[in-house]
Amino acid sequence: MKLTRIASGIMVLSVGVITQVQADDHRYVIEVAAGHQGVVKALAKKLGGDIKLEGDAFFAATFTGKDLAQVKGLLKNPHITLIEEDVRRYPLALYKDDVGDPMSTQITPYAIYQSRANEVTFNPSAGMKVCVIDSGLDASNPDFVWNNITGDNDSGTGNWYDNGGPHGTHVAGTIAAADNDVGVIGMAPGVALHIVKVFNASGWGYSSDLAYAASKCRNASANIISMSLGGGGTNRTEKKAFDDFTAAGGLVLAAAGNDGNSVRSYPAGYPSVMMIGANDANNNIASFSQFPTCLSGRGKRAVNDDGICVEVTAGGVNTLSTYPVGMATAAAVTADSAAIASSAMENLGVVTASNAHYMGTAQAIDTNANGKVCLIDRGAISFHDKVLNCQNSGGVAAVIVNNVSGMLYATLGDTNATTIPAVGAALEDRATLLNAQNISVSIAASDYGFMSGTSMATPAVSGVAALVWSNHSECTGTQIRNALKATAMDAGAIGKDNYFGYGIVNAQLADVYLTTNGCSGK
Repeated sequence: MKLTRIASGIMVLSVGVITQVQADDHRYVIEVAAGHQGVVKALAKKLGGDIKLEGDAFFAATFTGKDLAQVKGLLKNPHITLIEEDVRRYPLALYKDDVGDPMSTQITPYAIYQSRANEVTFNPSAGMKVCVIDSGLDASNPDFVWNNITGDNDSGTGNWYDNGGPHGTHVAGTIAAADNDVGVIGMAPGVALHIVKVFNASGWGYSSDLAYAASKCRNASANIISMSLGGGGTNRTEKKAFDDFTAAGGLVLAAAGNDGNSVRSYPAGYPSVMMIGANDANNNIASFSQFPTCLSGRGKRAVNDDGICVEVTAGGVNTLSTYPVGMATAAAVTADSAAIASSAMENLGVVTASNAHYMGTAQAIDTNANGKVCLIDRGAISFHDKVLNCQNSGGVAAVIVNNVSGMLYATLGDTNATTIPAVGAALEDRATLLNAQNISVSIAASDYGFMSGTSMATPAVSGVAALVWSNHSECTGTQIRNALKATAMDAGAIGKDNYFGYGIVNAQLADVYLTTNGCSGK
């Protein structure tokens, strides 16, 4: 999984949603007429193909050094119905794996209140099941009803219950984290999950993996497929898999993408898939949320004519959810025993009741900081160099205060040479920190962390869909989809727009809508 740093200090997964990638030594999807897969596979092997995955009526194979035209020229067989490139799919999240305070009581993420999911009771007897296609769900986190969870491995990805990074565990927690007085609570707490692990050790998968996963979701009797992933380029085999799942009465949701532009990502860009954008806690669109231009549309309530663009949004900025145990960090700061909101930057450690020393912007060594917690203003030099100057001055911890309103979320970069705990703090707490005689700083491992992205908004809507559907199990997935659009809270420009679609998803209104109007709506 490749992570890069951006100016804000948030780690970003490289997603490549703009350009279709011919990946991994030329890998192709070959669709085959029913009953003839064996003979076509034998032909592919004879001609140098390396079979990588076998699905329903298709298989994926690599032909080293051969482009698409060459492969089509080799595989001249009347039973082959399609040969196409197997394009890459990536998780769509911005990592911020820190929590402000250690988790000792259950926290309700803001998206639950924003979507009014807390006003609808999940019905566990309805038999709802959400299939999460992602990086696996780590069995170490206790905030799940594990008796309700099953899974499948994809080729080369390892066990579905071992994490391939925190992404899949975070996504699953947003949907289904249990209401158990610890950690966080999901949109549909305790809903049954089926996990299909498709991301490899490098943090991505193929379109054929998603088509294969869709069949596993169907075989597991899942009602909903949730995909916090995407990539460039269409794939007909992939599209057909989701078309079939939807046609059979299911609901498929996928992330719009995190490039903050109008490019259409896939699988969210297929008509049978509900495209989800992200908003923040203040009902504003997230700056990273992609906004493909609708290809058609006849007004806000034309729920059957979406034009392949964002349909609804949900909270996807600074989303708190589950992590594999110990993979996130929790920061805690006190100033003269008063708790101060903070954000972990780097380096585990605990410093208790140390004298505080103000270093300004910490552009140089300051021996007066020896044995003390350095209070540092943001600006002038990098966060890493500020903390290193504190450490080289003998400082035992660093608190960097934002120079604009709000919390400072940051990291120290890929070449961190520091060892002392370093945290960010909000500008609003600057005076309290500067006037304090003693500062305590702690960064500890945590089982919960923040992420941002349309990856976080998608499971929020998936969880809302499961929540609402559990109370209206006679409906189809398409009818649930229409109800969510018909009742979304309008945001942004008046009426349906490219950023919010119909608006921010609203579980309570969707439930009332279905109760009043039935599955077919008005």
